[in-house]
Amino acid sequence: MRATTHRVLEIARAARSRAGQGRERLEQGYRRLLSTVRSTVRDAERVCAELSAGTRAALSKHTLVVTRSQAQLEHFVPLVRRVIAQTRARIFQNDTHYPDKLFSLFEPHTEAIRKGKAAKPTEFGKLLRVQEAENQIVVDYQVYDRRPEDRALLMPTIEAHLRTFGRAPHLLAADRGFWSAANKRAAKERGVDQVCIPALGRLKAEQAAEQRQRWFRRGQRFRTGGEGRISVLKRRDGLARCRYHGMDGMKRWVGWGVVSNNLWVLMKSTPPQGHGNSS
Repeated sequence: MRATTHRVLEIARAARSRAGQGRERLEQGYRRLLSTVRSTVRDAERVCAELSAGTRAALSKHTLVVTRSQAQLEHFVPLVRRVIAQTRARIFQNDTHYPDKLFSLFEPHTEAIRKGKAAKPTEFGKLLRVQEAENQIVVDYQVYDRRPEDRALLMPTIEAHLRTFGRAPHLLAADRGFWSAANKRAAKERGVDQVCIPALGRLKAEQAAEQRQRWFRRGQRFRTGGEGRISVLKRRDGLARCRYHGMDGMKRWVGWGVVSNNLWVLMKSTPPQGHGNSS
C-alpha cells in the first residue's frame, strides 16, 4: 500500500508538470506502479492455487472466511489484469480507444457516457430512459445494460405506452436524437397522431412548415419539461448517484426513485372538488 501510494503521487505530480520531461516521468511512474500491481496479482494467484490444492490446511478451521476471501480474489484478479492491459495500451501505446474499458473494479458494468455538455462532457454510469406522461407522472423507465442508440429507443417507448394505457399517445415528443424517417413512419402506423421530433440535417420545405406549427412547438415545450423531470429525479429522488451495487441494485435504486417522484406528484396534486357526506 505504501509503495502504491508513492507511485500514485509521483504520477499525479508528473501529470501536472509543464516541464519537457513530464511525459517521461509519467511513463516511469506508471511502469513502477504496474510492476507493483503485477507482483500483487501473482501473489494472489499463488494463494488461490494453494487454497484450491489444499496445501494451506492450517486455515481449515476458518473455512468460511477463507472461502469468501478466495472467491473475492478470483473475482478481482481478472478485472485487475484488464486494468493492467488497458493502462499499458493507453500510456505506452497511446491507444485511447481500447475496447471494453473497465472504469471501476467494484462496479465493472460502468460505462463512459459522452453527452457533449461543456461543463461535464463525460459522465460515468448507465443510460436510463425515463418516460413521462401528463401531470409529471413517470409511467415507464428502463436501465440499459449496454447503451443503445437513441433512435432505437423510440418504438419501445410507444410499446410501453400501449401496455400501460391500452392505446397509442396522441402526441409523442422527443429530441432530435430519436429522429429518423423510419421512426416517424412506424410511430404513425402504431397510431400516434402527432410525432413531435425535430428532423436532422437540412430541413425540407414540408418539415420546416410542420416544425413551425403550434402543436409542434407545444410538444417541444412539453419535451423541455421532461428535461426538468430528469433534473428533479437526480436532485430530489437520488438518481444522481446509485447507493446500491451491481446492475440489479442500480435498477432497484432507479425504481425507488421513480416511485418517490410519483408519490411526490400525487401528494402535491389538487384533489378533485366534489360533494360528499361528512360524519
